[in-house]
Amino acid sequence: MQFELTKEYIETLRDAIERNAETSLIALVSELHPADLAEVMEELEAGEALVLYKVLDADRASDVLTHFEDDRLKEFLGQLTSKEIAEQFIDHLDSDDAADMINVLPEEQKEEVIAHIEDKQQAQDIVDLLHYEEETAGALMAKELIKVNVNWTVSMAVKEMRKQAEKIDQVYTVYVVNDDDVLLGRLSLNKLLLNPVRAKIEEIYDDNIRSVNVDEDQEDVATIMEKYDLVALPVVDELNRLLGRITIDDVVDVIKEEAEKDYALASGISGTVESTDSVFVLTRARLPWLLIGLFGGILGARVIELYEGDLQLYPEMAFFIPLIAAMGGNVGVQSSAIIVQGLANNSLGLSGIWAKLSKEFSVALLNGAVCAIIIFGYNFFFSDSLELSMTVSLALFSVILVAALFGTFIPLLLDKYDIDPALATGPFITTVNDVLGLFIYFLIGHLLYIQ
Repeated sequence: MQFELTKEYIETLRDAIERNAETSLIALVSELHPADLAEVMEELEAGEALVLYKVLDADRASDVLTHFEDDRLKEFLGQLTSKEIAEQFIDHLDSDDAADMINVLPEEQKEEVIAHIEDKQQAQDIVDLLHYEEETAGALMAKELIKVNVNWTVSMAVKEMRKQAEKIDQVYTVYVVNDDDVLLGRLSLNKLLLNPVRAKIEEIYDDNIRSVNVDEDQEDVATIMEKYDLVALPVVDELNRLLGRITIDDVVDVIKEEAEKDYALASGISGTVESTDSVFVLTRARLPWLLIGLFGGILGARVIELYEGDLQLYPEMAFFIPLIAAMGGNVGVQSSAIIVQGLANNSLGLSGIWAKLSKEFSVALLNGAVCAIIIFGYNFFFSDSLELSMTVSLALFSVILVAALFGTFIPLLLDKYDIDPALATGPFITTVNDVLGLFIYFLIGHLLYIQ
């Protein structure tokens, strides 16, 4: 049964914490998954969360912290000494989770925590991971893995695997390397169990294996694992030497983060923010895009101002300004959203920019024609002016074409120059197409309606 967090449950926990009733606390959280425990502790004050944390066993307690958001984790760890962090948490975590935890600490405290780690190999692994750039395969991987030498026998491999598995909770894949640690392939547990103990690894391993370079972008890593349905992906250096492995749980986090970031950008928010963030953080994330909209509105007002005299003589044209502006923005967002989605999941194929523009132009022609006919019919029956009907219809048709092409071209152009194409959606496209739409509307009005 899925855990459901309620106010009553939180109040019961708080009561047990205030009474320092350790037995009651253990009973209340004994059946909870670490992810559920993290959710519970997010609702508690930092001091209350620490009291609850101290009643958990070491392995379970360390797993809870891996589900914390960075801000909450930093706040929680701020209550502890470097020695406590190293002994109570780091010693019980895989290298990738340990590196993520240490990374939220102040620079001076990072070295202190690493110095207190008893397992020197783990400390070295963490130091190695901290040196890789963020959002790369190196920063995402864990150093713990199972590997065997291609020259070993099955018997030797099993013996060594038992030693290596002591520090690993889950074995996803057994990797095969040579004497220089160069990745050669993988070894299935099925072949390991079914072959004689004297059989050589070189005779039974599979050399068909996919890997990623340590500097590969995390989005590309996620794409590879999704495309080939992988639960683990080895990470290698320029010489194809095995450095670590990335597991599916890490990739799910990446996919979630990228989706949240792209949604935020498309909504007019810089980066990923939470509702629990401070007023300053929320304002800083939203204000730049609001300013874009503000300046876009000023430009739109200037366009209308240029034709102020015409609107005084032909006020009926003003009735359709919201329609033209709204349709231009909506069509532009639709086109850009399709392209951004395709770029994100690599589903656009091999065709170039001109092929995409041609296809989107065809779609825009059909959509524009339908919308233009509908608005022409409306004006034909409810307006006394055929010229006004033709002006609005032709303007709407033209605006839809321009907005669709603009919404398609801009994301493709940004992607070509390694700029996040999600920037093209939302307020940016909407604002630009609003201004273009108004200009096109009045230009056609001058040609067909305004004498």
